[in-house]
Amino acid sequence: MNKLFATVTAPVPRSAPATVSHRVFVRDLVLEALVGLYEHERAKAQRIRINLDLDVAIPGLTGEDGVRAIRAVLDQGHVTLIETLAERIAERCLQDARVRTATVRVEKLDVFPDATVGVEIERSR
Repeated sequence: MNKLFATVTAPVPRSAPATVSHRVFVRDLVLEALVGLYEHERAKAQRIRINLDLDVAIPGLTGEDGVRAIRAVLDQGHVTLIETLAERIAERCLQDARVRTATVRVEKLDVFPDATVGVEIERSR
């Protein structure tokens, strides 16, 4: 065996508590939403893409739960800013005691023909 690639392990102190973490995610969820400041954005839904990452302390939460949380926030109606939409989604996810951190990315897909615009936030309890 080549000693340059030997595995070295250090003992783990017994006093260090084990931290259990699970990552639950939703990728590239495209929905229509009433979001925006301008009058035309209030009258007609536009396509948005949402990505959601949840750091979960206790297993059991699923990506389907994340999608339901997103849809519940969108069902509340028009939101003026995508920053506000991202905040509401994060807040909704953090209502579940199992969620430690929520990272939410919201993108408007049709503002420019050659780019998306959006926001990403991270909130923790």
